[in-house]
Amino acid sequence: MKLSDFEYQAPSTPSEVVRILASRPGEAKILAGGQTLLPMMAYRLAQPALLIDLKNIQGLNKIVIDQSGVRLGARTRWRDIEDDDGLVKAQPLLKEAISHVAHYQVRNRGTVGGSLAHADPASELPCVAVTCEAEIRVLGPQGERRIKAEDFFLGALTTALAEDEIILEVHFPAWPSNRHWAFKEFSRRPGDFALAGVALFYDLDSQQRACNAHIGVVGACQCSQRLSAAEHALNGNAIDHGTILAVAAAAAQQANPPGDLHGDVAYRKALVATLLQRALEEAANITTENHK
Repeated sequence: MKLSDFEYQAPSTPSEVVRILASRPGEAKILAGGQTLLPMMAYRLAQPALLIDLKNIQGLNKIVIDQSGVRLGARTRWRDIEDDDGLVKAQPLLKEAISHVAHYQVRNRGTVGGSLAHADPASELPCVAVTCEAEIRVLGPQGERRIKAEDFFLGALTTALAEDEIILEVHFPAWPSNRHWAFKEFSRRPGDFALAGVALFYDLDSQQRACNAHIGVVGACQCSQRLSAAEHALNGNAIDHGTILAVAAAAAQQANPPGDLHGDVAYRKALVATLLQRALEEAANITTENHK
């Protein structure tokens, strides 16, 4: 279908965007990469009266790596993340997860801010943001505010972002060089939305036991979230076959996936357990042969 009629503006500052949003409550949508919004408009699932294009705003596409961690501007594209070699050490979990996003055509245009604002529970970035305790900086009529990722995602396609606010950047805390991590997801075809996926990291204490475990889930949830039961099963334990199976079982029990024609609830719970088991084995450099 063709898009419905709409007005178009391309302001040059975030403050102008906020002013326009505040003047047209409920009527305007922000256009960044357009990889979700434009298809929704084509199917008349979204019919905004006004599109506000961010293309003229400088500084929103920067990737900054420093001692505090990694900051990604809202207009940072997936391709920019893929091409930034500094992220291999600074935020490897993020870089690995982004390689699973859709197809290269989408990664050439899709943006960080667009993914966060859309809040699809099957998207990789929201999961990684929650798992890594990222913080999202937004601007509104009352000024800037910072929202923890765990508080930003309220449900499927629902966030704490107000109608008159714009995402400026997302900040990921500093990443220790000796941290163990992995990302796994499963989809019917490469580039399809994941039926389930997991993101995890943990550190080791002086006795080589897991600590500070963070485990997030993709797809098999109502919104991006961590699996606290699985984290509890991992913390304080040596990474061996028994621990891995216990963590996977806890994750499957806590996961609350939707059921649809692509996979029922039981199937997606089993996927979470299997993917988490494989992710833990990879993070600990344990092979199947070690279990025999």
